[in-house]
Amino acid sequence: MSSTPEAGDGLRVVVGVTGGIAAYKAVSVVRALVQAGHHVTVIPTASALKFVGLPTWQAISRNDVPVDLFEGVAEVTHVALGQQADVVLVAPATAHFLAQYAQGLAGDLLGTTLLATEAPVIVAPAMHTEMWNHPATRANVETLLSRGVHVVGPASGPLTGPDSGVGRLAEPSDIVAAVLAHARSEGEWSGKTVLISAGGTREPLDPVRFLGNRSSGAMGVSIAREARDRGARVIVVHAHLEVPLPAGVEAVAVETAEQMRVAMLDHQAAADVVIMAAAVADYRPREVSEHKLKKSPGEDATMLELEHTPDIAAELGHHKAPGQILVSFAAETEPDDDALLEIAREKGRAKNSDWVVANRVGWQVGFGETEAAVWFVRSSGAPVLSTGSKQTVAGRLLDVLQ
Repeated sequence: MSSTPEAGDGLRVVVGVTGGIAAYKAVSVVRALVQAGHHVTVIPTASALKFVGLPTWQAISRNDVPVDLFEGVAEVTHVALGQQADVVLVAPATAHFLAQYAQGLAGDLLGTTLLATEAPVIVAPAMHTEMWNHPATRANVETLLSRGVHVVGPASGPLTGPDSGVGRLAEPSDIVAAVLAHARSEGEWSGKTVLISAGGTREPLDPVRFLGNRSSGAMGVSIAREARDRGARVIVVHAHLEVPLPAGVEAVAVETAEQMRVAMLDHQAAADVVIMAAAVADYRPREVSEHKLKKSPGEDATMLELEHTPDIAAELGHHKAPGQILVSFAAETEPDDDALLEIAREKGRAKNSDWVVANRVGWQVGFGETEAAVWFVRSSGAPVLSTGSKQTVAGRLLDVLQ
């Protein structure tokens, strides 16, 4: 078996497999990549080989399968695989692996390969829901995202045993699509400027209180990270965020809808793509008190007079230059899909948006680092449904905009 692709062959893909029951699904991922003409080197960890044996990986990849850190010392295999790769995938990525990778540990061949590569890296987590939701795992994922690692999934569905929930490995077809998209997308947005709004605005009542919303800013930040990774210049006008901005983007901090309006209009002319992902408060107090509003003895309620905030997306649509793409968002509680799509189409027409991202929100849906299910809608043509993590949805959005 050969471990070196001939000139003109497909991508050089390294597939790391870690020790989870979902390792059997990685066989389908490797098979699909090989059948598509790509050169695949599988690096299973010792734990992974307890789930799927070495002969299977050799047969499916049609290549030698290195497993020992001290194999091929003369060829410096422990760094050469990472240096030569066009893209590196780890599927499944267990909680233990994510912790090791976030810490930069390199105690095995997969660890050294990841530290030696400058290629795009994609991880596909798979674990029980409680493990995925644990603060340590979430912190490790955020660390990896901040370093430019791409995350696909996890999905929701049946897990090991009777359990069901978030933590299921993404479907092999989705993982393969992510590998090919990221391997080919590095720099595809080079020379483009993407202007993104993110986070929830806060409209002050007085020096202490404000009207706001439950937005964490995770969707806007995910889009910013994806655009940065694809080579774009990224400007993020952000209000309140509960997630960190990725390195390498230009950040403009605002608080209110009016401040966001001014900042977005100031930067619009420089942008090829404008994405209005922020959750802008719909109302603001007609008057802001210079002093803390106090309760009056015996008073049952305080009446606040409110007024509408500016429709920033509509104003951006009015000023849109020829060839500029405008994406607006429609976060709705509407339970019916057809009605949700019609709301999105109407908003798109009213705001002169090229695309509207329609997502359902509620008490337990849509906010924070949750699974997302959104529709990409335009005035003509079929809507596109995208599900998965917000980072996965962000990648799909940039795919349809390309």
